[in-house]
Amino acid sequence: MKSHFIRLLHYDHFANKKTAVLLVQTQVKGRPLEIMAHLLMAQQIWLKRLKMLPAPLTPLWPEWDLKGINEKIDSNYQELSALLQSLQPQDFDRIVAYKSSAGDFENNLGDILTHLFNHGTHHRAQIGILLKADGAELPALDYIFYIRNSIPKL
Repeated sequence: MKSHFIRLLHYDHFANKKTAVLLVQTQVKGRPLEIMAHLLMAQQIWLKRLKMLPAPLTPLWPEWDLKGINEKIDSNYQELSALLQSLQPQDFDRIVAYKSSAGDFENNLGDILTHLFNHGTHHRAQIGILLKADGAELPALDYIFYIRNSIPKL
């Protein structure tokens, strides 16, 4: 299970970086940038929850500009990578208690990680729809394309 989540993390980083390149190329402002900022802030919030630390006090939908987006992507990736590397197989079934704006919840760590990576895919698709409507050429971000091109052939 650990190797599966590490692959998803690498894919998530790849897809976030490709999306950031597109945002910079198009010099986008408005909704696509807001969505990307939300995606990255949500990762930071989940990281804190998984480490049993208080969540950042910043809004879930922060108002960021393009400056620093790549650094935030890399920082989240490095923190998530360190967390995943530290986990043992039984940790993926560990219950994590956390608070959100909707109340108090408990979920196992594996389900939270699955949500985290699916959340990113969902929001990158929203960004893609908005940018394509403005005429941008979108990169292939499907997971299977990433795997075909990133895993060494035997």
